[in-house]
Amino acid sequence: MIKMTIRQMQYFDALAQTLHFGRAAQLVGVTQPALSSQILELEERLGCRLFDRSGKMVRLTDEAIALQPRIERILSDIREVETIARRGRSTMEGRFRLGIIPTIAPYLLPHILPEIRQRFAGLQLELREAVTETLAAETAAGRIDGFIAALPLDFPGLAKEELFIDRFFLAVPANDPSFVAPPVPPESPALERLMLLEEGHCMRDQALAICGSVKPVAMASYGATSLTTLLQMVAHGLGVTLIPEMAAGPEGDMRDLKIVPFTEPAPARTVCFAWRRNGSRHEECVELAEIIRGMREAFLMRKVA
Repeated sequence: MIKMTIRQMQYFDALAQTLHFGRAAQLVGVTQPALSSQILELEERLGCRLFDRSGKMVRLTDEAIALQPRIERILSDIREVETIARRGRSTMEGRFRLGIIPTIAPYLLPHILPEIRQRFAGLQLELREAVTETLAAETAAGRIDGFIAALPLDFPGLAKEELFIDRFFLAVPANDPSFVAPPVPPESPALERLMLLEEGHCMRDQALAICGSVKPVAMASYGATSLTTLLQMVAHGLGVTLIPEMAAGPEGDMRDLKIVPFTEPAPARTVCFAWRRNGSRHEECVELAEIIRGMREAFLMRKVA
């Protein structure tokens, strides 16, 4: 009988996700030689190669591709058993893998992480930043326990808790003489200069919906993978972009930008916490959602005239 240990399956899973020995070792909290040794031993026990190391990049072999979903399911079942065993305790502890989309992560995490660490010292929080579709798929597969994103979430099998409303504003160059005075109507010619995030980001679709009848022309020339990049482009006069309220920081941090409101009713997104429906971590996800919801004022402090 082939004896595959849980540790080896965890190492396999980490390497299959990262395709990098150093990052995989960091993910599971061991040294790279220790991880490499366990992967080699696993390959010897199975009698096949799992990872192709011949080139500059690590690649999954056909055998590893066949094994990956099965090992993911086993590890997910083990985590559910551990969660069930922890029920009844007065505090959350153990590993919790939290996903979050890029247009929320840098603005929300600095506020909620200290609070979560203070309340749950035994909780080992692991973060995964990715677009909504990826996070939903990884939640369904059991690779992450829950994620923070914006509605709508049209994915079956997910439970959701609304957290807060995040209004949208328009970011324009601070010294742009051609910009019309606020508030900005959805048919404003200024939106023709709107720059968008790459395909796959939900804020791209939200921006297009807000534009109304105006067709942005700048999106054909520019595309960025992060909101920070877009704001830098705006500051240098390349166009305008949408900015959520949580990203509109203090005036001193945005000297080259002017943040202006839209006409009422102001466009907004609803931020939510989502997890696998009927999953074993339901109660923990509800509790985390409640904590984040209660901290709303801490990260939505911007006042725009």
